Amino acid sequence: MRSISPESPSFRIAVPEGVELRQLCAEAEQTPLYNEDLAPIPRARRSWGAWNYTALWVSMSAALTNYTLASGLMAAGMLWWQALLTITLGNLIVLIPMLLNAWVGVRFGIPFPVFVRAAFGTEGAKVAAMARGLVGCGWFGIQTWLGGLALSALLSHFWTAWMGIAGHEFFAFGAFWLVQMAIVSRGMGAIKRFESAAAPILLLLLLTLMIWALSVGPGFLATLRASTQLTASSSYTFWELFWPGLAANVGNWATLSLNIPDFTRYAKSQRAQLIGQSIGLPLGMMGTSFVGLFVTAAALEVFHKTLWNPIELIPYLTDNGFLLLLALGVILLAQTSINMGANVVSPSNDFSNLAPRWISFRLGGLLTGIVGILMCPWLLMEHAGAYIFTWLAGYGSLLGAIAGVMIADYWVWRRQDLSLIDLYRVSGRYGRWNWPAFVAMALAIVPLIPGFLTAAVSPGGIVKHPDFLDRIYTYGWLWTFAVAGVGYLLLQLLRRRQALRSQYA
Repeated sequence: MRSISPESPSFRIAVPEGVELRQLCAEAEQTPLYNEDLAPIPRARRSWGAWNYTALWVSMSAALTNYTLASGLMAAGMLWWQALLTITLGNLIVLIPMLLNAWVGVRFGIPFPVFVRAAFGTEGAKVAAMARGLVGCGWFGIQTWLGGLALSALLSHFWTAWMGIAGHEFFAFGAFWLVQMAIVSRGMGAIKRFESAAAPILLLLLLTLMIWALSVGPGFLATLRASTQLTASSSYTFWELFWPGLAANVGNWATLSLNIPDFTRYAKSQRAQLIGQSIGLPLGMMGTSFVGLFVTAAALEVFHKTLWNPIELIPYLTDNGFLLLLALGVILLAQTSINMGANVVSPSNDFSNLAPRWISFRLGGLLTGIVGILMCPWLLMEHAGAYIFTWLAGYGSLLGAIAGVMIADYWVWRRQDLSLIDLYRVSGRYGRWNWPAFVAMALAIVPLIPGFLTAAVSPGGIVKHPDFLDRIYTYGWLWTFAVAGVGYLLLQLLRRRQALRSQYA
């Protein structure tokens, strides 16, 4: 891989301007692979600075699933510091492909479904993009379900008859779904403004919970020592829990590591996205997870109950209607924030990529919401262990293979050289299908299928007596990323050698 400096061509934004950009768009408009939502973003429309990317990650990190992420690990048998270490390390690992793919979005101004055409072909990219898009739909459903629970808890406080209504959780779920669809209908600009405004409010909520825990608990160190009461007795060793837990935490943001160009195409500079993401992602996740476990430990000391979820905790903290409304309202804001950033933008673009002439970003957002309901998120969230070790690790493995192919293709095989106009041509240099990409994915994913099936039927998603294939599955994203990336490069070299032999035969 070549070294990168601010003076190198790959550092500079490569999107053409003025007449050249208009000519590119005019030609691209003649193909079925183009619409305005998938077009390169010119410099004049790039307004995201370092704060916007930091705010994006802070607001997405401060969500219920991340607040309670340590609970699944501690419920499996980890101590607080082991759970926090696993979460932090996982997010530092996933930051690497995040920044590498983000670079392309800044340089060329293109979204993920267009970028992935280089590695998979213009038709093959639809398969890869929808693999990411369907995961986003599932996540959208999960976060909307959790937000619906928060709304239901709020309604029950002010309307005592609410809990007696059959299916009240689903009515709240539907109402929260409609609010989010209203935001999506206003486009990407509204999402940017929403994320920037949400970040400081969510930081304030976490800070308030932390101050409460410090004020009522037995002290900082004593509360951490007391958190051992949250750790379930387990027959598993730390290392038996660490590797699947690490893979699951990498998988937590494996989605965004693919489609981060959807956001960085709006960046003012590479520096803006590098600084913003490097600060926001690891610190946001580590901070949210730590507050979650610390506040839960303090609540156990005060109320003698394990209250992992802030939706359950907040009514214990105050019976003041206004404060309760404010606190649960902020939780709803958190769920909306992570859905807008992590679970709407990419699937919307991915659906649009299926038929650019017919599906816009806004219509793609509506399809995301509908599919999110059909994936029954209330079933995915039934058990915390299954959520972490099966759902997160399972789809993370799939997306790790796609990330490995994308990064190997752009940074090693093509040496950071893309033809922008050919990404929109049906018969351009990238072809319709690039078979080495799919073979490399199969080589990485197929060995994990037996382990995934075993984990899916095991209590808590953890296999008690793993065999060789089960152990491979515990490495999840790490395995598929490495095997698919290396496999892709070897297959490309083999294809080149065969082409040379045919040429000189």
